[in-house]
Amino acid sequence: MTAELLARVKDFAATELAGKDGHFDGLPEQPTVEAARLHDLGLANWWVPRQYGGLGLSVTDSVDVVSELAYGDAGFAFGSFLPVLGGVMLQHFGGEELARPVLRSLVTEGGRIAVLGSEEEAGSELVRITTTFRAEGDRLLLSGDKYFSTNTDAAGLLLVLARSAEDAADFAVIAVPRDTPGVEIVERWDLLGVRGAGTYRVRLADCAVPATHRLQGSGLRILEASLNASRILIAACAVGIARRVRDLAMDYAAGKRLRGAPLTENAVFAAKLGQMETLIDVMRNQCRAAAAEFDALLDTAAAGGTGLHRAGTLRSALAAKLFCGQAGWEVVSTGSELFGGLGYTQDHPIGKLVRDMRYVAIVEGGEDIMRDLVYARYVVPARKRR
Repeated sequence: MTAELLARVKDFAATELAGKDGHFDGLPEQPTVEAARLHDLGLANWWVPRQYGGLGLSVTDSVDVVSELAYGDAGFAFGSFLPVLGGVMLQHFGGEELARPVLRSLVTEGGRIAVLGSEEEAGSELVRITTTFRAEGDRLLLSGDKYFSTNTDAAGLLLVLARSAEDAADFAVIAVPRDTPGVEIVERWDLLGVRGAGTYRVRLADCAVPATHRLQGSGLRILEASLNASRILIAACAVGIARRVRDLAMDYAAGKRLRGAPLTENAVFAAKLGQMETLIDVMRNQCRAAAAEFDALLDTAAAGGTGLHRAGTLRSALAAKLFCGQAGWEVVSTGSELFGGLGYTQDHPIGKLVRDMRYVAIVEGGEDIMRDLVYARYVVPARKRR
């Protein structure tokens, strides 16, 4: 990625996102006008590969793009990067005939891809989902309720995780156009944080799509492998939020006096900001290291290898999400304390940043789930791993 391109993203965040905390915290209509402007600038869906007309940025480069967007607003960043998850699934498991028109339309028209996985009863235990598909001639019919799905209403395509009505052990990811009869938005969740994104409860009632819309391979394995990308970029959101907290603290300290001296000259304040900067640096480095490992897998898969499907959950991606959620929470907690009572009001951006940061630790697997995955996949002896 060129410095010029990242500078354009940073300029967009400064002019279109920063300073609009009230707007993005008010559940803006989806897709937002800012999303359209990002597309007009040629920056939306920056990750779409060049063979489909996109900029072709790697996940490694996307870490800094997402950090800049999240500096302006984490909800906007979340909605903007989450199609990376669907894009990886389509490109590597969907086949060219299915993937090409969708990915090209993201470049030419903007728009989103949504992934529908979680359910009310199943939670993060996706093996317990009850959304089913059944074959009817050359079509697949899907039925079920999905609990938390971001971008659904603004998406042109939904990638739905479902299990066979005939074989409970057969899981599939199936591409469902948003305008398919039977797709219903039940409600938009009134989230506490990242309110600039649109997250929905969705019902599918006998949604019929061609059988060729089933992605190749086990749906659980497809989702597991592809989630590495979005978990890394969720962690990158924490980097952007933390950077903004640091800068707000420095701006505040420049005009705040304590015992007759600027707060910036106070040793306690300096230690806290030094700790913030250290955490931010380590957070970014872990995100980029995990992204580089995942990019290498994508390159191997694009060259005809099978590494992506076999890789499953990467330890580095789990570590990035878990660590950035925890370190980011330390940063926003310290930042909130630095502002005293003001930091516990709706009148200062820090309150929104605290709520946004908390989402990093929750979405796509909470901290206990991340720890359990690290333990089960990388701590117990290899012969006993599940």
